[in-house]
Amino acid sequence: MRLQVRQLASKTTQRLQTHITLPKTMTPTDRRPLVISGPSGVGKGTLVAKLFNKHPNTFAFTVSHTTRKPRAGEKDGEHYFFVSPGAFATLVEQDGFVEHATFSGNRYGTSKRTIADQMEKGRVVVLDIEMHGVRQMKANPGIDARYVFVKPPSFEALEARLRGRGTEGDEDVRKRLAQARVELEYADAQSGVDKIVVNDDLEVAYRELEAFVFGEVSRDMN
Repeated sequence: MRLQVRQLASKTTQRLQTHITLPKTMTPTDRRPLVISGPSGVGKGTLVAKLFNKHPNTFAFTVSHTTRKPRAGEKDGEHYFFVSPGAFATLVEQDGFVEHATFSGNRYGTSKRTIADQMEKGRVVVLDIEMHGVRQMKANPGIDARYVFVKPPSFEALEARLRGRGTEGDEDVRKRLAQARVELEYADAQSGVDKIVVNDDLEVAYRELEAFVFGEVSRDMN
């Protein structure tokens, strides 16, 4: 997902007109990492891509660690940090990750060092992670971040988007919808996130996200 969002951000060039005027040189006063989560198909990647393209040199992604083998064209340190299972386990033991998980037999994680490196460059770090990672970060008192959850206007709308993509079979869609229910319940508890953005209209949702990031609106929950 992180790599897909990077690719989307690099291709998105459309200028978004908003009702909130933010100077091009403006940067968020709150420099904490920004954690973006939400169900698959909700459009969070598109929102993040707009944020990166409208405010270049302000935000940065981190490069994740993984134990899987590089694919054709992938470069170490650019797409991922490719490490051995032993090296990954050592980082876990040393509390070197803010979040980590296992997918399809391979381990993935976001290291504290990569976040610090980007912050030292003056960038606001954006993490697009799954709910499992959000829970890990929230459970660690040593991690200070802002949490945004992108929510569909309704569960039916999310299902329509997933089926409309035509990229997954019925079983995959059912699995994603089951996971979405868990994530939506977590967000609705209003204790797991700082901001909920409902992506019914893309431009309206983007304005709301941008305003929150730059501190133009209250942090109170909707």
